[in-house]
This record gives sequence, C-alpha cells and structure tokens, in this order.
Amino acid sequence: MISNLLIDLDGTLTDPKSGIIGCVQHALKTMGQKVPKANDLLWLIGPPLQNSFEILLDGSGLKPEEAIRIFRERFTSVGLFENEIYDGVPELLAEQLTANKRLFIASTKPYVYIDRILEHFDIKHFFEGVYGSELDGTRSIKSELLRHIFDELMLIPDETVMIGDRIQDMEAAKCVGVNSIWVDYGYGDKSERDTTNPDYICGSINDLRVLLNTI
Repeated sequence: MISNLLIDLDGTLTDPKSGIIGCVQHALKTMGQKVPKANDLLWLIGPPLQNSFEILLDGSGLKPEEAIRIFRERFTSVGLFENEIYDGVPELLAEQLTANKRLFIASTKPYVYIDRILEHFDIKHFFEGVYGSELDGTRSIKSELLRHIFDELMLIPDETVMIGDRIQDMEAAKCVGVNSIWVDYGYGDKSERDTTNPDYICGSINDLRVLLNTI
C-alpha cells in the first residue's frame, strides 16, 4: 500500500506558465536575443533553468548564469505569483492527509520559491516536508533530489510514489525504485510520456484522486 506521496509542483499542483515563460522571455529580451512565442517555450517548464538557458543561448556566446540572474530578478517579485493552482488540488491534498498519507513536495524549483508559492495558495500545511533545489543549483537534478529525500527520510520504496508531469519525474522515480504517476494535464506531451513508461497515467485531478484512493 502506498503511504508516501512525493509530489512535483509545476504542472502537477499549479500551472506556472505565465510566470515562468514571461520571465524567460524577459531574460532573453534583456540580453538582446530573439524572443520565442510563449507556446514555443512550454518545453522548459520542469527541467532545470541552467539546461534550458544553455539551449536557448547556444551559439550566442552569452552565459546561462546571467540569464538566470535576470530571470530571478523578475520571478522573485512578479513571476512567482503569475501562477494558478489547479482546480481540486486543495481537496485532493486534504483527502490524502485524512487517509493518513505522508505528503512531500519534490520539485527542482528552488526551495525559497516553493515555500512562498505554497504559502500563497494556502496549501503548505498539507505537507510534512518541502524539498527543492538550492539557488546555486544543488539538487536541481530530480534523481539527486529524490536520493536526498530518501536518505533523509528513510522511506520504503514499495510504500512510495512519485507524481509528476515530466520525464525527469518518471526517470527519477525509477532511479530510487518507486512507482510513478504521470499526470496528463501537465506540460509533458504524449511522446515524452510514452518514452518514460510511467506505472500509472492520470488525465485529471479527479483521476489522480481516484487512483490514490486505490493503490
């Protein structure tokens, strides 16, 4: 029986599109680069910013670290709150807590941002622990983050599941030997989903609720 839920944030509990994409476009514009349309940048919601800016700035001679600095200037004050919580998420979390599940955020977004977002949507109290990366990039790789969580909490793999919407979530779950739940309403596309071969697929928050009540 599953008793520990490791839950991603962006694309799983909240829709961060406007904030993240807007801040990426701001960074590119500030650095004098061509600014792609928002829908052409959806691929970067989830993966580490360092990797994403390395791709976006490839061949420009510009440093991804500078792009991240500009991104964070706007994200900290504006982009952080250009975010929406998916309908039904508070109810889902409350139901799982009532069922004596242990809930943990497992996101490679910097912890300092995760904490403010959870507070903003008044859902932080549902989580026993909140795990993210550091601003210097420590634990920005999802598999490293999950290993850190397992080392700290001594979780039993057979009693734990990772819930997310990107290939990084599913591959990290395999690295630590836990089941994975892919949410189709997030930002990973069908080809990415099929490549990862998740243990479960949920098309909606309600589908996720039903699944978590049966496994």
